[in-house]
Amino acid sequence: MLSLPVLLISMLLFLVLFFGIGFLLNMLLRMSWIMAIVYPIVCIFIVDNVKFIEYFRSPSDSFAQLGDKMMSLALADLLILSCGLIGAILSGVIIKMLRKSGYQMF
Repeated sequence: MLSLPVLLISMLLFLVLFFGIGFLLNMLLRMSWIMAIVYPIVCIFIVDNVKFIEYFRSPSDSFAQLGDKMMSLALADLLILSCGLIGAILSGVIIKMLRKSGYQMF
């Protein structure tokens, strides 16, 4: 069980981490929503312990295990992962606003 300060720091860390990664990817690839699209895949890698190739070899078992794993996540884990998604979405919003204001990155 996480203490409240650890939970808050983890949430902030995921938000800032995925905002930064998303911001950099948006600048380099010029695709505003790339990190918001990639983030669910990153979450699957964080949560599930099934190898990636197993999703193609035996998809029904792999997705069933993923569903069970997602349903068994604690509230703290869900809060931390959702903060990462918020950071990824915020990076797309900020890049869109900056480009609309006339800033051209790379």
